[in-house]
Amino acid sequence: MRTEVLVRLAAGLRGSVVAADDAGFDEARRVWNGTIDKRPALIVFCEGTPDVVEAVNYARAHDLGVAVRSAGHHVAGSAVLDGGMVIDVSRMREVRVDAATGRVRVDGGATIGDVDRATQVDGLAVPLGVVSETGVAGLTLAGGYGWMRRKHGLSCDNVLAAELVTAAGRELRVDAQDHPDLFWALRGGGWDLGVVTALEYQAHPVGPDVYLPFLTYPLSEGREVLANLGEFAASAPREFGSLAVCWTFPEADVFPEELWGEPFIGVAGPYVGDAAEGERFCAGLRELGTVLTDLGGVVPWVEAQQFFDEDYPRGRRYYWKSANLDHLGPEVAGSLVDLAYGRPSQLTSLDLWINGGAISDVPETATPLGNRSAPYLIGIEANWDDPAQDRANVAWARAAAAELGAHSTVGGYLNFDDLGDPESIRFTHGSNADRLAGVKDTYDPSNLFRSRGAGS
Repeated sequence: MRTEVLVRLAAGLRGSVVAADDAGFDEARRVWNGTIDKRPALIVFCEGTPDVVEAVNYARAHDLGVAVRSAGHHVAGSAVLDGGMVIDVSRMREVRVDAATGRVRVDGGATIGDVDRATQVDGLAVPLGVVSETGVAGLTLAGGYGWMRRKHGLSCDNVLAAELVTAAGRELRVDAQDHPDLFWALRGGGWDLGVVTALEYQAHPVGPDVYLPFLTYPLSEGREVLANLGEFAASAPREFGSLAVCWTFPEADVFPEELWGEPFIGVAGPYVGDAAEGERFCAGLRELGTVLTDLGGVVPWVEAQQFFDEDYPRGRRYYWKSANLDHLGPEVAGSLVDLAYGRPSQLTSLDLWINGGAISDVPETATPLGNRSAPYLIGIEANWDDPAQDRANVAWARAAAAELGAHSTVGGYLNFDDLGDPESIRFTHGSNADRLAGVKDTYDPSNLFRSRGAGS
């Protein structure tokens, strides 16, 4: 039965409240990662900024920690909080595009797919991630790696302004002139600083068609393929934003049946420039090793953005880690190939993001991200379906992170990591960690926002 104060909260909202004893609570608390089983005290579905203010004020008055959910796509389940309040902004999804200036205002609950559909009408795109149902706010607040990263930087590098509700229930619009300390912190260290209700981005001309390479090679040639890819990428134009993936051929008609179940190393990701130019340049990928399949072609940008969607379904079990690498020498390549052979699930992948370019142009202290000079980011992605295999997959991912950690440099990617580990967070932000903690103390001194846990 609802208490009188909870009834008053619900009455003051355009949206709705789901409490722990309500019908539909179990469905409402679920997020994308099927391993996450957190039980908040209540979930507030907001339909506008006034709802967010009401929810924040209620949480503060009742000493409830707050987690914020847009698409709920964070692998470690930061969008839900045991015993606290979830402020869900997923119903706030408006996207407004100013084609003349390229400025795009995006509500806090919008997904990458929402933004792409709106911006491509004018031949524009915002640098975002690589799975279209990802929420753009959560992605951006931790940095935001996508196909456009080498050409136009990370998602956070393209933020011009943000609107949020603070722990005190204040509505703020922040940019480089107004509340510059908070603006700095949001662009790469933005969890737990407030409820972001909107972001303004700078979009860039892309598409409508791009060249999307997708080539696969035997994993047995992985060391040579990675060495050749390192040389290929070193002289690549910034429009080349592909990544390499160590994975297993699924039982899909697009692949020859004799390859199903076989491990491979692949290179995929759209060339962010003229499609014909991209096709000419990416032809060089055929020289990296023995090509098993070559499924590249010219596709609409929106389709390229959905390339990995089917591989990350809602409800699958996920446990991920990350590491920055400053080289791709024989020892690192050997570790990657050996780890790929030892994956306990054929759904699991090791992903090598080729970085540099515009990412490295941004000064080290311009955002909270701790190392922008690293040429590679490794995504260690344990993905599986059977709960009985939880222990084996988590153990593999942790062992992989420890092994690759011997070759890593400062930094990582918190969209791939557990926010509950203070050392991981400090390692990611490097020399910017203390400044970021100071911003948190200023705008949320009582630690109302606790997606990182009550002790953070």
